[in-house]
Amino acid sequence: MAKISPVSIKYVVHAKFEAEGSIEKPDVIGALFGQTEGLLGEDLELRELQKEGKIGRIEVQSESKLGKTIGKIQIPSALDKTETTLVAAAIETIERIGPSDAKISVENIEDVRGNKREYILERAKKLLAQIEETMPESREMGEHVKEQSKIARLVEYGSEKLPAGDISGEEIIVAEGRADIINLLRNGVKNVIAMNGTKLPETIKELSREKKIILFVDGDRGGRLIAKNVCDNAKISGIVSAPDGKEVEELSKKEILAALRKIMTPEEFFRNFREMREMREERKYESQERYEERSRAPFVREKKETDAEQEESVSNEQAEEKIREVAEEISGSKTAVLLDNSMHVIKKVSTLGLIPVLKKSSAKIHSIVIDGVATVSVLRLAEERGIKNIAARNFAVVEEGNVKLISL
Repeated sequence: MAKISPVSIKYVVHAKFEAEGSIEKPDVIGALFGQTEGLLGEDLELRELQKEGKIGRIEVQSESKLGKTIGKIQIPSALDKTETTLVAAAIETIERIGPSDAKISVENIEDVRGNKREYILERAKKLLAQIEETMPESREMGEHVKEQSKIARLVEYGSEKLPAGDISGEEIIVAEGRADIINLLRNGVKNVIAMNGTKLPETIKELSREKKIILFVDGDRGGRLIAKNVCDNAKISGIVSAPDGKEVEELSKKEILAALRKIMTPEEFFRNFREMREMREERKYESQERYEERSRAPFVREKKETDAEQEESVSNEQAEEKIREVAEEISGSKTAVLLDNSMHVIKKVSTLGLIPVLKKSSAKIHSIVIDGVATVSVLRLAEERGIKNIAARNFAVVEEGNVKLISL
């Protein structure tokens, strides 16, 4: 049987069915092939279309309740839209599945090429930006000169030669690194000095005895740890934090000024952090409870990674073998499984929730197994995260990159 090329998929027919008795997946597949035979002529016979690679692997999910079976069907198609709609309409004529009366209805026909269009638009924007960057206007050149003039005011202060601006006043803003100081100077904040790392320099300790020190930290866990270390070793009047997930060096002028208007005492800063952490933990616990109720698989809990738990990566052959095992376990569940370097399960999520999890998870992901289609967005995120393998039933588009694509 010819296998449909992931690149050639144009549409996916999504349908649901209901049968009066208990039926199995092979019953549904048999009904689709058998009861549509001869309806649309030889050119649109489902069995022949699949042999020719014009219809992909048909996915069936089913669940039996109170003597009835309900489920969903997905049919990938490389046909044009007219032929695809004819096939979709044909399966609605099926009246029996196995020994039971049944009804099939098409919910929608998904145009997977929309993902390709999304990629094309995003890529076109980047290429246009590259062209514009190479052709600066006179106004842009003037702005560049102004920025370089501000950066030129960067000096080295103290025996440790810390990057600084004008710290002659009574109030000084202390940030982590040189890049932070350059960004603050570029945006008009002059009374700044850097620690040049996470360790508190003696120069900053001495300044804290003479001047009012405002600590400006990144909006992440590292920033909070630095704040605690500095407050334990120096006199700090206030703390300012970048927005969640952002670093001081990447903030815009508007974001810097907004942050500086929200100076907190160290006590307020750490109290707010504790309250936010407790709220996040409470929401996480509630979400986990709801998720575990829905999923009966034994590996749904997220694996907490520590240095002690990290093991050496398995070989490529062992990795692919494990991926095949996981794919078999989740077949028909429309879920995705994240695996670490040792091919242990980190997390199991629905395919619809995969992208948000990839964006937020800090775990080191080695491979992803998807019971469904790997979209362009998933491929791009995997490339950015340095993920080694993606295994899926189908791929909306294949891009050249470092991620190995494994067809299930």
